[in-house]
Amino acid sequence: MPAAKKTMLESRLRKRLRHLGLSSFREYLDYIDSPAGKSGELVSMIDVVTTNKTDFFREPAHFDYLYGHALPDLIKESGAGSKRELKVWSAGCSSGEEPYTLAMVLSEYSLKVSEISFSILGTDISTHVLEKATKAIYAQEKVDPVPPAMKKKYLLRARDHSLGKVRIVPELRRKVQCGRLNFLDADYWIKDVYDVIFCRNVLIYFEKDNQIGILLKLLDRLTPGGYLFTGHSETIHSMNLPVRLMGPSVYRKLP
Repeated sequence: MPAAKKTMLESRLRKRLRHLGLSSFREYLDYIDSPAGKSGELVSMIDVVTTNKTDFFREPAHFDYLYGHALPDLIKESGAGSKRELKVWSAGCSSGEEPYTLAMVLSEYSLKVSEISFSILGTDISTHVLEKATKAIYAQEKVDPVPPAMKKKYLLRARDHSLGKVRIVPELRRKVQCGRLNFLDADYWIKDVYDVIFCRNVLIYFEKDNQIGILLKLLDRLTPGGYLFTGHSETIHSMNLPVRLMGPSVYRKLP
């Protein structure tokens, strides 16, 4: 992390020092390195230092491409969604806006174009945001990017309107499962193979060698012909990966 982030880092970590009754960062570091720290506090430390930025329908062109191109191709070529369940992975899902956006888009496709069965996995390193994703409760202003027709179908308002909260409808919540994953783990616990993987605006936080390692693990869990979506600020052109560029930050795994 650059030196300019020091104040932010200190501010976030002091919350953990106060919680544990520690007086210095040296004490905290020693505790993190202890068996108790490694088994419990390390996860809490990661929760407070990670930045989780996400929105519903963020980088909307990707969802247009999924609806108009990727889904028809996958259904036609492999029977994904028709002959078998279509599997989608939101890798770096934060508080759930991305996987629930995917659930809305896939549900709309199922209603308007062709009925499909699907499931979505959301993973993140932060247990704090995964709890939010599982609850699927959001402030009213957070759902502003959701088209009005979809709001009526897929969002429930709190009985007390003064709370300004909405919740994703149960039928969509049942489509999304969440779990904790550290991209730097030597191996991933995820054994399923996916038709679509969204890993957007996450790779920018890693150095290039780690980016390549992460992408290889993701591609190992992407079916041949499956689609990988990365962030618009991320490029993987020079990494010699088994993918073909299909559109801005959209790649297809080679056979």
